[in-house]
Amino acid sequence: MYIFSFEKLNVWKDSKEFVKEIYRVTTKFPDSEKFGMTSQLRRASISVPSNIAEGSSRKTSKDQAHFTTLAYSSLMEVLNQIIISHELNYIGLEDYQSIHPQIEMISNKLNALRNAQLNK
Repeated sequence: MYIFSFEKLNVWKDSKEFVKEIYRVTTKFPDSEKFGMTSQLRRASISVPSNIAEGSSRKTSKDQAHFTTLAYSSLMEVLNQIIISHELNYIGLEDYQSIHPQIEMISNKLNALRNAQLNK
């Protein structure tokens, strides 16, 4: 089976696993948030690996970097929503303290990828 270039990227692998974590955590959210915070967090989290994958198909480094920037922006959206979810007691301290470092690690990798793309 052919392996596409994005499938080789550790940041894509990490962000894909992160999506699963967000789905796991949001199953504990109140039913009243099904179409609110739960949906928004899930959509923003899946946007991270999706933008990495989409960007990998672009021809120019500048265009690839643009999609990496979009992935980073989606990750920051997730961080914002995780903070608010924690303050609303939708996410417990343990989950919050597990998710926050994952966001930091992925953001560092996205920044490194973007810098590499722009310096080609």
